[in-house]
Amino acid sequence: MKRLFVLLLFSLAGLAPAQVTVTFWHSMDGPAGEAIEGFARAFNESQSAYRVEVRYAGDYREAETKLIAALRTGSAPTLFQAEIAFFPRLVAEGTLQPLDKLTAGLEPDFVADFYPAPWNYGVVNGVRYGLPFNTSTPVLFYNADALRAKHLPVPADWATFEDDAIKLTSRRSKGFIAILDSWIFEAMVTSRGGTLVTADGRPNFDSPEAVDALEMLRRLVDKKAAIPRNLAEAQFAQLDFVRTKGMMVFASIANWPAAEKYSFAFELGVAPVPRTENGKVPMGGAELVILKGASPEEARGAFEFWKFLMKPENIVTWIEASYYVPLRKSVVPLLESFYAENPYRKVAFEQIARAVPRPRVPQFAVWRDYLDEAMEKSLKGRMDPRQALEEAQRKALEVK
Repeated sequence: MKRLFVLLLFSLAGLAPAQVTVTFWHSMDGPAGEAIEGFARAFNESQSAYRVEVRYAGDYREAETKLIAALRTGSAPTLFQAEIAFFPRLVAEGTLQPLDKLTAGLEPDFVADFYPAPWNYGVVNGVRYGLPFNTSTPVLFYNADALRAKHLPVPADWATFEDDAIKLTSRRSKGFIAILDSWIFEAMVTSRGGTLVTADGRPNFDSPEAVDALEMLRRLVDKKAAIPRNLAEAQFAQLDFVRTKGMMVFASIANWPAAEKYSFAFELGVAPVPRTENGKVPMGGAELVILKGASPEEARGAFEFWKFLMKPENIVTWIEASYYVPLRKSVVPLLESFYAENPYRKVAFEQIARAVPRPRVPQFAVWRDYLDEAMEKSLKGRMDPRQALEEAQRKALEVK
């Protein structure tokens, strides 16, 4: 009788559903990466149906390369943090699961609580493929002590910015560090009222606004008021700024924790991107996507983890660790003390009101490399700015 009872227990245990593993590849390091590790642990402890296993896959570009390789070998993760310029390419190539059936069960009040720009970005051609996670805007980091010493205004328009950069330049330092990145350049174009991609999805790299932006950068380099740094030199750009070799630099709001940590020799100032009256800033960040190879159970687990991330208390923890923009309106009051600690924080956050989505053209993930090349050729190789952009335009038009 005892033996039968033991056998019955084993058979019942065999009927219990196995815990589903959800693999998650992300591109967050530092405090933001530590926060993700903490969220995974807390989620795993909060329930027994799913287990999230997180892996740092490198920065966005490195993670994209690893994902493409994993898709070829059938070893892709369940959940992936897709940078929003890369996201449309994944949709176009059919590598993502549609998520409408999962999101259909969300409460209307929960959905309405999201800021429209990040919430709507995950929908392509009427189908949802992405879930909002980290949303950023570009900002101007500046040496507040240096501007104050020379009685210069914080630049709100591009003419003032150029004038400040020149006046901040001395024999030992430059007024500006020009990071040669397509997203930063895009901010210089949209803030002038332009766009890098037309409404019908064609490259617009040689537009008047783009030419004006690159010519401004070239003038600053010619006047020895700017240090051009490509993406491979991003670490050097950070060191240039914190060591006061450069007084102003544009970067993501998510770079704030690192800048704040190392800018102990001067007061760190943060301001919106200079702009014209109708200027905008491009939304940065990433979408969480579920790969097509995931099982229904894995997909459900990934979705439950995303809902866990979207809890107000978890968003607060995320913002305090990463400085990204809060996705839900109801969370902003919970961050009142965080923004009050440093008035610069709220100024930068409020840019979300004039943020526009990045181009949702699949080819843009390739086109942006031509923009990086155009900036490097013009600012380091001395090529005429208009010619460099026209060359980038021709290359982009050849991409099928």
